[in-house]
Amino acid sequence: MGFSVTLSHIFMVIGSVILASAFSAYSFYVSGIVQNSMMQNARDMASQTSLQLEIVYATLDNSTTPASFVIYAKNIGWTPLDNYTYLDVYAGEYRRAILYTYSQSAQNGSGAFNVTDANKNGVWEPMETAVIKAYPQDNLTGVMYEVRVFPFHGIGSSYLFPAPP
Repeated sequence: MGFSVTLSHIFMVIGSVILASAFSAYSFYVSGIVQNSMMQNARDMASQTSLQLEIVYATLDNSTTPASFVIYAKNIGWTPLDNYTYLDVYAGEYRRAILYTYSQSAQNGSGAFNVTDANKNGVWEPMETAVIKAYPQDNLTGVMYEVRVFPFHGIGSSYLFPAPP
């Protein structure tokens, strides 16, 4: 009787150790997955905040027909921007702004925008101010205007301004 009790105790101890080891290994595995997920989220957030645009000033250029939007924006992030295709520019009367698409050859009445960086090398470097010109298709008659600039991955900006006198 003593041998069978000792043998069953040994099996129970071995089974308990195996179960505890399996639980511990699973816990380490799950904590690794959680840690990797949190690290990926942190990298994604850092990537999004590495490109940040701030509108410094915006106005209407009444010397063109129809009047065009002139937007001065600064790249206050640490990532340069060289592909303006994925840059969203909204401009128009307050609460009625429309999306303009990028065109390097945008001109009056085209419904598109172009970007000229300060040193004119085609790359909007960090801490560099660029001029965005958006050309509406129709005449502007509003009293209050808004412009918004948003990169594909990053933080954008918006700006409200009254119509020039």
